[in-house]
Amino acid sequence: MDEASRKHLFAVILAGGGGTRLWPRSTNAKPKQFLRLISDKTMLQETFLRITSIIPSQRVLVITNSKYKSMVETDLPSVPVKNIFAEPEKRDTAMAMGVGAIMASWLDPEAVIINLAADHVVKNEDEFHRTILAAAAAAQSGNFLVTVGISPTSPHTGLGYIKIGEKINELNGLPIFKVTGFTEKPKTGKAKEFLATGKYFWNANNYVWTANSALESFKKHLPKTYSQLLKLKEALDGKELNKAIGEAYSSVEPISIDYGVSEKAENLLLVPGDFGWSDIGDWQVVYDLSTKDKMGNVIDQSRGVPPILIDVKGCFVCGGKKLLTAVGVENMIIVETKKAVLIVPKNKAQSVKLIVEWLKVKGMTEYL
Repeated sequence: MDEASRKHLFAVILAGGGGTRLWPRSTNAKPKQFLRLISDKTMLQETFLRITSIIPSQRVLVITNSKYKSMVETDLPSVPVKNIFAEPEKRDTAMAMGVGAIMASWLDPEAVIINLAADHVVKNEDEFHRTILAAAAAAQSGNFLVTVGISPTSPHTGLGYIKIGEKINELNGLPIFKVTGFTEKPKTGKAKEFLATGKYFWNANNYVWTANSALESFKKHLPKTYSQLLKLKEALDGKELNKAIGEAYSSVEPISIDYGVSEKAENLLLVPGDFGWSDIGDWQVVYDLSTKDKMGNVIDQSRGVPPILIDVKGCFVCGGKKLLTAVGVENMIIVETKKAVLIVPKNKAQSVKLIVEWLKVKGMTEYL
C-alpha cells in the first residue's frame, strides 16, 4: 500500500474474551489478555505494539467488556479513551467487529480495518506486517472481505479450517485466493487430509476489510444486527449513546463473524500467513512458546516463591505465594493461584474448560 492509502488504515482489537482454558490464572476479573504470559508485557500490550508499527495509536480501536475498560485504559494509555468501546454484555465476534466497523467509518468514511484478537502471538513481525498490508490492499481493491489464513503446521483439531480456490491476484509478493469453504474444528483424521491437499489454512479471525464492505455484508447476512449498528452509529457523537448501546445489545443475538457473515459471503478472499502465529488457547501453547530449562521444564516464579522440583521433566510450573513442590512427574501443567490449584497432563490442556464448566454448574463462581 502507498502512503496515501495507509492513512485510512485502522486496527480493531477485540479484547473482551474470557480465556477459560487458561484458568486459574485467567479469570472473569482478569482474563488472559491482561496477563503477562510470554513476556513482561500483557497480551493486549503485545498486540498493540505489533500493530502500532504501521498504524498510529489514534487509529487503534479497542472493543472490550464494560468491566475491563479501566484495564484497557491502564494497559494502553496512548489510545484515546473515545476509541475504547465497552460492551455491556457479550454478543460474540460479529457484533464486536460490527461496532469496530461503525466506529472506524464514523471517523473516516474510507476506513480500511484490520481486526485483531488480543491474545495472539506473532514471532516474525516483519512478515506479519507484509501479510496484513497485502490483505489491506486486497480489501481496498474492491468489494471484498479478506482473511489472513495461517499456514498450518500440524493437524490441529482446536481450530477452524478455510479452503482456498483459484488465485485471483498477487499483492506485496503474496498470492490472493478466493475462499471456497469453512470447516470448524475437524477430527484428527480429517485435519490430516486437509493438510495433505495444501489448500486449507487455519482460521485465525484476522479479517481485513473496508468499513463499507463490512457493513454491506452485515446488511445482507445479518440484517437485524446491521439495523442496530446503524442506530449506534447515529448516536456516537450524542448524549444518547449509552441508551443506544443498551438497546442494541439487548436486541441482537450472539453469533460469531464466521457463522454470521464469512461462511455465507461470496466475496471472501484469503492471503496466506506464515509469520510464526500462535493462539494462546491453553497452557500447552504457553509451555511450547516459553524457554525451557535442561529438564524441559518451564518454571514461572515471577509471582511468588520458587518451586522445589525433584526429578520433574517436561512440565509447566507456575507458583504463587505458597511453596509449590513436585517429585517424579512428567509432562504436567501445574498452576497455583491464591484461590485454586490446577494439575493436568499437557496433552489434556484443552480440557481445563471442563473444570470451568463444572464450577459454573455448581455455582462456585468465586473461583472463576
